[in-house]
Amino acid sequence: MTRPAAVCLIVNDRAGDHSGPASRSEMLRDLLDRTGLEAEIRSPRPGQSLTALAHEALDQGCGTLVAAGGDGTICAVAEACHDRDATLGVIPQGTFNYFARGLGIPLDPEAAVAALAGGTTAELRLGEVNGAVFLNNASLGLYPAILERRETTYRRWGRSRAAAYWSVAQTLVGMRRAMRLRIDLDGQTLTLRTPLAFVANSAYQLRQFNLGGIDALETGAFPLFTAPAASRAEIARATLGLALRAAQEGQDFELHRASRIVIDPGRPRVLVARDGERQMMQAPLTIRRRDRPLRVLVPGAAA
Repeated sequence: MTRPAAVCLIVNDRAGDHSGPASRSEMLRDLLDRTGLEAEIRSPRPGQSLTALAHEALDQGCGTLVAAGGDGTICAVAEACHDRDATLGVIPQGTFNYFARGLGIPLDPEAAVAALAGGTTAELRLGEVNGAVFLNNASLGLYPAILERRETTYRRWGRSRAAAYWSVAQTLVGMRRAMRLRIDLDGQTLTLRTPLAFVANSAYQLRQFNLGGIDALETGAFPLFTAPAASRAEIARATLGLALRAAQEGQDFELHRASRIVIDPGRPRVLVARDGERQMMQAPLTIRRRDRPLRVLVPGAAA
């Protein structure tokens, strides 16, 4: 029996907008061969989660796992790496790739593979919601609804940024009433009505949308964004302002900061988005830091 390679690529062939005569796995195998990086490529079997596949690879001797896909794929593999104290590598293959862009990892697949071969290790603090990891953000309300609509749009028109933006417009048109939330912020409680509660863990994503809250991340806390309960037209205007990097604190959103956030939506289960993937979770939601950092391979200059 052949011993598994020390480096294993976990490939999600469904992520992003990859198209062409070869599958993503075949394309990556060609790049690995050209770069001279020895690695085994694994894809999930029907019904197998990416996190389960990552744990399986670690059980069978892989020491470093490389996630090839979008932020949701990377998050799933990162959870297994953190659980087992393994190193994570990234080949961005998603639609937005916020995690990779924040680390200076090239978006071009060939350059990303080359960066893996000559990279160094950085340590990153992870967030978790009810024990499940998130890299960039976790949210409930409007954003998970947008993701649900986005998957329907992707199935019909294919995966692209244009399809993602169109799903935002569709969700706003069909938006329901705001949620009533009870939120505990490091022991201080507030009750509010809002269509959205969004917890950020990516300074890069905050900079992209010209939002505050980076100071909270620098001290180990989280920025929590909530939107005022408003009409569809007002929320559409705020969403446009966000896209144009012109959303205003106090008008379009409220910003709160806390190291431990507990959100009670007033019902037993709630739909949560973590790094672009949706999941039903038991309420209340407890959001906090993982106790130790995750090791990630990054280009030498980025470190």
